[in-house]
Amino acid sequence: MIDAPATPIGALPRGLGAMSLETCGLGMRFGGFDALRDVNLKVAPGTVHALLGENGAGKSTLVKCVAGFQRPTSGSVLVDGREQAIANPVVARELGIGMVYQHFTLAPGMTVAENLLLAGGRVPARIDWRRERERLAAFLDTTPFRLDLEAKPQALAAGEKQKLELLKQLFLKPRLLILDEPTSVLTPQEADEVLGHVRGFALSGLCTVVIITHKFREVMAYADDVTVLRRGQAVHHAAVAQTDPTKLAQAMVGGAEAPSEVVDADAAMVSAAVASPGNAPPALEVQGLSAMGDRGTLAVRDLSLSVAPGEILGVAGVSGNGQRELVEALVGQRARAAGRVRVQGEPYAARREENHRLKVRSLPEEPLRSACVGDLSVAQNMALRDFDRPPLCAGGRLRFSEWRRRAREWIADYGIKTQGENAPIRSLSGGNVQRAVLARELHGQISVLIAANPVFGLDFAAVREIHGRLREVKRQGGAVLLISEDLDELLELADRIVVMSGGGIAFETPAAQADRQTLGAHMGGGH
Repeated sequence: MIDAPATPIGALPRGLGAMSLETCGLGMRFGGFDALRDVNLKVAPGTVHALLGENGAGKSTLVKCVAGFQRPTSGSVLVDGREQAIANPVVARELGIGMVYQHFTLAPGMTVAENLLLAGGRVPARIDWRRERERLAAFLDTTPFRLDLEAKPQALAAGEKQKLELLKQLFLKPRLLILDEPTSVLTPQEADEVLGHVRGFALSGLCTVVIITHKFREVMAYADDVTVLRRGQAVHHAAVAQTDPTKLAQAMVGGAEAPSEVVDADAAMVSAAVASPGNAPPALEVQGLSAMGDRGTLAVRDLSLSVAPGEILGVAGVSGNGQRELVEALVGQRARAAGRVRVQGEPYAARREENHRLKVRSLPEEPLRSACVGDLSVAQNMALRDFDRPPLCAGGRLRFSEWRRRAREWIADYGIKTQGENAPIRSLSGGNVQRAVLARELHGQISVLIAANPVFGLDFAAVREIHGRLREVKRQGGAVLLISEDLDELLELADRIVVMSGGGIAFETPAAQADRQTLGAHMGGGH
């Protein structure tokens, strides 16, 4: 790797090669809430160390303390055995600490070359672009990633943006690299490429890597050691070679249950209990569907698919290939330019009356934005689907006491954490908003359920619960169209998988015969 931009004048003394990292009794308090409590962590130099934990377990808070974005309220951070006061990200960078965030931090109107130079923190008043392009091209030759230096991030695919985020940090030759969910927008091949390169970088002795992930497969394949955080405390440390996903899952949730992706007994029982849907007439049938995108071009192109009763059809694809527009066209939030949709053999235009009569339900991504009215109460949002029907309405009069009674019942049944049924739904956490929408949409008999990234951003316990609810819909004979950017989720839940690319269906396979690499090739536009 070539020399990175010079460190600012007055920088802290910087060591060479991979860094050792240790936290001793680290604590972080926000008001009366302890985000971290007495966390002890040791990361050996030249290793990949994974951090696991549910949402809110303290993972992001921990790495932000290391990267200088937050000052811990107690405890200390040791770099190469010496305590360091990392007051801000500039100090962290001078020590050799870099971080790739879950969300993109690129300057969209600037080129790849300009984004790489900006990563150094200081740019001269005059830039010798010929020299800098030669330097950047030489740097790219040391990595497995090929990006056009003149391209702008707004023209890059999500996977290319993630690679650019990683390249920004590698260009600075970090001694410690922190990665926050680095593969969430990548195809399987891209994920393996990125993590393989990062692991090779660590094994070379040039860098130490700390990776936050929720995927057990990535931990087992690419990490040397793993630490599990639960409720702000480090509850489990292990060498990856001496642990397994079941133990890690138990540490995450504090119980004796194995994750459904590891021990999938529920799915096996469901498969045995439900007859094969292959010969059943479709519960949902889409033929030649097209829909315009937000930029005035076709986002969904002549798409056809069908889902049988008692079947989960998974739709895979890298973000931006028409999945969002497909869901919106199906549920009535986007106009259809062509094609037809049938439910139980009847034409379906996603009108409210049709939803009731044909028993169609939906679990949208970002439910607070797409399926709720934020200022209305939990009880009022739970009543949006049937507020004008018995028992919520009688004799033309709305029965608000019945709205509240049912809401209290659902809050208890679904374990929704809220100050009460009268609290505004926007006051709930993302997982609890999703549970509230889930309670509403899964009430009563279901013929078709359209679920779009239903567990995105949710913690481990919420993921298990929602996956169980989807399986229950299938067990009772409902058809589930599951659109997800998480291939592991689709391989776990679906009976069949189709891949969306360029607004259409590029590939289809029974899930039992699905090959991760083949799916990834079609997701990336290859064959």
